[in-house]
Amino acid sequence: MTPAKISWPVAAALVIGNMVGVGVFTSLGWQLAGINSGFAILLLWVIGGIYALCGALCYGELVAALPRCGGEYHLLSRIYHPAAGFLSGWISLTVGFAAPVAFSALLFGTYLAGALGIADNAMIFSVLVLLAVTACHLWKLPIGSGFQLLFTTLKFLLVLGLAVAGLLSAGGGSVSFAPTPGDWAVITGAPFAISLFFVNYSFAGWNAAAYVAGEVRDPGRSVPRALFFGTLAVLLLYLLVNAGFLASTPADKMAGKEEVGLIVAQHLFGERGGTLVGILIAFGLISAISAMTWAGPRVGQMLGQDYTSLRLLAHTNRHRVPVVAIALQTLLALGLLWAEPKQIILYLEFVLNLSLAATVFGVVVLRARKPDLPRPFRCPLYPLPPFLFLAMAFYLEFRLLLTHPQESLWGLATIAAGAAIYIWVRRGGGKSPT
Repeated sequence: MTPAKISWPVAAALVIGNMVGVGVFTSLGWQLAGINSGFAILLLWVIGGIYALCGALCYGELVAALPRCGGEYHLLSRIYHPAAGFLSGWISLTVGFAAPVAFSALLFGTYLAGALGIADNAMIFSVLVLLAVTACHLWKLPIGSGFQLLFTTLKFLLVLGLAVAGLLSAGGGSVSFAPTPGDWAVITGAPFAISLFFVNYSFAGWNAAAYVAGEVRDPGRSVPRALFFGTLAVLLLYLLVNAGFLASTPADKMAGKEEVGLIVAQHLFGERGGTLVGILIAFGLISAISAMTWAGPRVGQMLGQDYTSLRLLAHTNRHRVPVVAIALQTLLALGLLWAEPKQIILYLEFVLNLSLAATVFGVVVLRARKPDLPRPFRCPLYPLPPFLFLAMAFYLEFRLLLTHPQESLWGLATIAAGAAIYIWVRRGGGKSPT
């Protein structure tokens, strides 16, 4: 049976669904705990968006030239060495997707239980949504892709509507968007850098279409299109959302709070209206859970195809869906429901930025090593996008090492564990990834 292929709009929905999740509904509260400048906060989102767009353009060229499922695992294996790809795949397999899935499920439970007035049952809702979304993706690709497109569209429209409502109700907020003489001190301060970690996490997922490149029709053209337009749409949405939240709702009500979307909705529409919007936001988060449940297990599937010791991960059902890899990711996510979100986000930022930076640098490496490699899509304005991305990645890693050495050391320990596992699986046999 020939496996079904998806179109570029569905791949773009995967990108949007991966990106618009926990971050947009929580990051602003953490930012306002240390920053009181509306201009600086919006600048955070612009910087994060440029970073993501530069990465998307670079990934577009790489995936167009080397189309296969697996994301960084496949690309790093082809560009550098199978060991580099394996380490990236190890990160994705263990926490790279499972942790964001868990946090999205946690926020789903928090919003739904809070809106219904039964906060003590939040964890039950979190577990149920994980199991329900997993069941949809264990069936066959057209079911999972249709589910993804529907829920991503609904979520995008919901978040856009909330942003517009906030902008139309402007006047209740206490933060100004105009630059002031004191903004430079804010932008160069530690709270701005720390907030940038959370903004960057909110944009995580801009590379999602690279993980399913082998399942996309005409990947050389469709994947770059999905990466760019999906990321651009989210950047514009995030700017509107944060501007709407800041313009309509007093900052002191949101500062330090995780459920910012619910607070804004209750401020705009009253307790009853806010409850309804809170329920809608909760169901909008299903799209993020679905997107990561679709993309993440494809890394495990590729690892299973390439390494004999991990071949169980490559097992698929009759519809070519990697059921074992999906089940493993869901089990890991269920275990992470009890983790501390902030620490895990910072830990993820450290290890994921290393993997992303190595992949983006691959554009430079491939152009030097294989200038004649067919490239259906070439990164525009080269070498500016990879240069900007790498500069930002190194800055984030440096600040993380300075401000959060414990989480950074966890990241290095994870990489070391992956290296040990790689030695083991190579001894167990397995061909080099292709």
